[in-house]
Amino acid sequence: MTSDELKAFCKERNLTYKELGEAIGMSEATLRSNISKGIISEQTARAIELLKHIEALENELKEFQALKEILKNIIK
Repeated sequence: MTSDELKAFCKERNLTYKELGEAIGMSEATLRSNISKGIISEQTARAIELLKHIEALENELKEFQALKEILKNIIK
């Protein structure tokens, strides 16, 4: 992952570096420093990939919950 990809990730999700740092266990200052230096560690990249995966799973869960409600209403 590059600094530009990380910036795009934050922009797409309307996340501040502080919010992203909190989500992956990194301080905002460290995250900003790494981005400005163009140094995105493998650990940081992996944490962001896991956040993407969690986001996808949460969206899938919302869809299943909506389907569950629809089915409940049909059965009534």
